Amino acid sequence: MTIQKLENLIFGARSKIIAIFGVITLFMLWQAAGIRPDTSLEKMVPLSHPYIQNLLKHKDDLSLGNEVKIAVAVKNGDIFDPAYLDTLKQVTDETFYLSDRKTREEGEAHPIVDQNKLKSLWTPNVRWNEVTKEGFQGGEVVQGYDGSPEGIETLRANILRSGQVGRLVADDFKSTIVQVPLQDGVAINYGQLTTNLEALRAKYETQNPNVEIHIVGFAKKVGDLTHGGTLIVLFFLGALVITFLLLLWEFHDLKSAAVVVLCSIIAVIWQIGTVKMLGFGLDPYSMLVPFLVFAIAVSHSVQVVNAVNLETAAGSSGEQAARRAFSSLFKAGTMGIAMEAIGFLTMLVIGIKVIQALAISASVGTALIALTNFVLLPVLMSYVRIGDRAVQRLQEKQKHVPAVWTKLAAMTTAGPARLGLAIAAVLFIVSFVLAQKVKVGDLDPGAPELRASSAYNIDNAFLTSHYSTSADVLVVFVETPEQQCSSHAVLEPVDRLQWTMENVPGVQSTASLVTAVKRIQTGFNEGNLKWAALVADDAVLNESAKNVSELYSAACNLVPVFVFLDDHKAETLTRVTQAVEQFAKANDTADVKFRLGSGNAGIEAATNDEISAKKTPMLLLVYGVVIVLCFIAFRSWRPVVCIILPLVLTSILCEALMTLLGIGIKVATLPVIALGVGIGVDYGVYIWAKFEKYLKEGKSLSDAYLATLTSTGRAVLFTGVTLAIGVFTWVFSPIKFQADMGLLLTVMLLWNMLGALILIPALAHFFVKPEQYRNKA
Repeated sequence: MTIQKLENLIFGARSKIIAIFGVITLFMLWQAAGIRPDTSLEKMVPLSHPYIQNLLKHKDDLSLGNEVKIAVAVKNGDIFDPAYLDTLKQVTDETFYLSDRKTREEGEAHPIVDQNKLKSLWTPNVRWNEVTKEGFQGGEVVQGYDGSPEGIETLRANILRSGQVGRLVADDFKSTIVQVPLQDGVAINYGQLTTNLEALRAKYETQNPNVEIHIVGFAKKVGDLTHGGTLIVLFFLGALVITFLLLLWEFHDLKSAAVVVLCSIIAVIWQIGTVKMLGFGLDPYSMLVPFLVFAIAVSHSVQVVNAVNLETAAGSSGEQAARRAFSSLFKAGTMGIAMEAIGFLTMLVIGIKVIQALAISASVGTALIALTNFVLLPVLMSYVRIGDRAVQRLQEKQKHVPAVWTKLAAMTTAGPARLGLAIAAVLFIVSFVLAQKVKVGDLDPGAPELRASSAYNIDNAFLTSHYSTSADVLVVFVETPEQQCSSHAVLEPVDRLQWTMENVPGVQSTASLVTAVKRIQTGFNEGNLKWAALVADDAVLNESAKNVSELYSAACNLVPVFVFLDDHKAETLTRVTQAVEQFAKANDTADVKFRLGSGNAGIEAATNDEISAKKTPMLLLVYGVVIVLCFIAFRSWRPVVCIILPLVLTSILCEALMTLLGIGIKVATLPVIALGVGIGVDYGVYIWAKFEKYLKEGKSLSDAYLATLTSTGRAVLFTGVTLAIGVFTWVFSPIKFQADMGLLLTVMLLWNMLGALILIPALAHFFVKPEQYRNKA
C-alpha cells in the first residue's frame, strides 16, 4: 500500500479512528491498572551461566542465600543489659512470624521464614560448647540467664564459649544479629516485606530509645529498590509538566502542546497495558521504560506538529496540513521507530531476565508509537485549528534565518567540514583511550544499586565494620559421592583450597567443614593446638563432623567453602574466581569436584562474565540493525555513513564518561548504549530525509542543508533538549543505577543531537555530490 492510499484510508475515517483509539485506550488503562511489582533473584542473574547453574543445582541441598540480617544495636553501654536483652527477645519472637503480607493473619497463611533455621541469642540452635576434664559440656547460650547480675555474667561466659563473637555478636559487644532465613521456592512480595521490616524497626527503636536497628539482606535490598522505584512516578509527572511547558513555549499554541502530550501519554498507557498482557510485571529496570516511551513519543510528535504548523503557515487548511505532514514524515518516522524498536531487541542477547524484559517492554512501547503518534496525532491535528498568533509567529521566523543555521550550513564547505571532522577525530581518539579503562561490574562498596547515603548502605556499613565476617562472600561447592563429604580424601583438598584462597589478595578469610572439624578435634584433645589439623582417619573425622551437620548436605555429598572478600569490585572477583578455577583444574578428581556457584560475590562474578561476553555482540547487533535499516530507507551507503558515524562517536564518548565518573559497565549501564543509539538515530533520519528532499529539488549542499535546518532543524534541536531534560530527572532517583542511567542517557541524547546537526553536513561534504540526487529527482 502506498503512502498516498494509507493517507486516504486514515483521513477518510477520522472519527472512527478516534473512537477505536478511545476504546483501546480504556482497555489498556484497565490492563495497566493491574500491573504489579515482579522482582526475584532469578530475574536479576544470568541463569545460563555455570556459576548460577551450580547454585540452582544445589539450592535445595543447603541454605545459602536469601536471608535477612537484623542487627539490634545498643547506643549506650553494651548488650549485657536486661532492657536490651528483653528488646532482642521481642524482635526475635516477632521475626519468627515475619511476613510479606499486611496483616498477621494473612502472613500466617503464607509463611516465608524458615523458622527452624532462624538464629538469635534467644533461639535454641545457638549453643555453647566447652571441653572439661569430665568431657564435653554445652547448652543454649541463654541457658542460665534470668535478668540478675549473676545471669548476665553467665550469659557473657556462654557467648564467649559459643564461637558467635564476630558472627551473631559484634566484636565490640554493642549489637547482636537476628538471622532470618527465608524459605526457598516461595514467591515473596519484597516491597511489603520491606514495609513490615521498617515497621519493626520503628516500633522497637521507639519502644527502647537506647536501641537502634540495622537491616540488610537481598530481600531488604530488593524491597528498598521497589520502594525507591515508586518515586519514579513523581519524576514522570515532573517530566510531563516540564515537557508540556517547553512545548507551549515552542509552539505558542495550547491545543498543539496538549495534543502532543495526550498522544504521548496514550502511548505510555498502551505500553504498560501490553506489557501486562504479555505477562510481565514491574521491576526497578522496567519502571524506566514508560519514561523512554513518553520521551520518544514526544520526539516524533514534535516533528509531526512542526510539519503541520509549517503547512498551516503556508496557507493549508487544518486537514490538508495534517495530510501533508503525514505524507512527508511517515517514511522517515516509521523507519526511525523501526530502528529503535528492533535496536532495543538486541538487548535480548544479554542472558539476564530483567534486561530481556526491559528490551521487550521498550521495543513494544516504541512500536506502538507508530500508531499513537503517526496515526492518531495527525488525525487529531486535522481537527485542531492552530491559533493565528502561533501562525504569525512561525511566518515571522521563516523570514529571518537564525545566524546559527547559516553557520551550520557552512559545515558543508571544505574548511569548516575539515575542522569539524578533525575535532571529532581528536574527541574520538581521546575518548577511545579513556574507554579502554572502563571497568566491568560494580565499583562501589555495599549495595551499588542504591546511593551510598541510603539507609541500606548505612546499615550494611554498620554490619561490615562491627562483625568479623565480610558482607561479600563467595561460595565454592565441593561435590563428593554420597556419605563421603567428611572423609580425609575430601577434606584434605578442601583444606588446601582454603590455604590457597587465604593467600589471594582481596580475600579476608575462609570457612568450611574443615574449619569446624579442626576446632572440634582440638577440643577432643584438651584444647591442644597440635590437634588443629586433619587426622588421616575417616572414623575420627566423621565423628567430629556429626557436631556441625549444617556445614554439609543431608546426603553428605556436598561441602560449601565460604570465601570472605574485601569487596566485590570486578578486579577482586576476577582474581578470586580465577584462583578457584585454577585450583579446580589442578585438583578435580572423579570423586571430588570444586564448583563455583553462590554467595553475593559468586552471583556478581557470573553477572560480570555475562556483561563482558555480551557487550560486543550487542553493540554489533544494534549498529548492524541501524545500518541495514538506514540502507533500506535511503537506498545508498552515503546516508548510512553520515548518520552512523556521529552515533559511534557518541557511544565512545559515553564509555569515556563512565571511566571519568567511576561508573562500571553493569546490568544497569550496558543497556544505555543500545538505548542511546536507538533513540539518537532519529535525529539523523529526520535530518537526512529533509536534506535528501532538498537535494533532489536541485539545491546545492549548503542551500539544501540550510533549508533542512530552517524546516526541521529547530524541531531536532528542541527535541534533543526536551528529551535530555525529561531523562535528566532520573538523576534525582534514590536508586543509584537509575541515576546513572539518567545521566549517561542525557549526555548521549545531547551528543547525538549535536553530532547529527554538526557532523552530518561535514560528512556530506566528502561523501555526497548534489548531482547524484538530481538524477534521482
